[in-house]
Amino acid sequence: QVQLVESGGGSVQAGGSLRLSCTNSGNTYSNLCMGWFRQAPGKERVAVANINTGGGSPYVPDSLEGRFIISRDSDKNTVYLQMNSLKPEDAAMYYCAARSGWCSSLLKSALVHYWGKGTLVTISS
Repeated sequence: QVQLVESGGGSVQAGGSLRLSCTNSGNTYSNLCMGWFRQAPGKERVAVANINTGGGSPYVPDSLEGRFIISRDSDKNTVYLQMNSLKPEDAAMYYCAARSGWCSSLLKSALVHYWGKGTLVTISS
């Protein structure tokens, strides 16, 4: 069983940076597609970035490319989301997500097998 635990959310001023962490404390024997979604109040949950724990390129939507960077530390079973130049519209609940197997594109929420509980990111202008 995969268990995802997020950390690193908080409040930051616009233009600042935050790094989110997601650790899989469960089954780590096989590759996972791990990543992040975010959901603002009244809006749908959307993919932010994902990466295969076994290696390969990350997937980040064009709208966030250059500001959001996803990386992994296989030894720690952890995926990181570095968020830079944060804007008020980046404020949301950020959820760690995982899908068994390999991903070759940005994840869709309907295809996620495992979710973390979420960590809140607030941006002050």
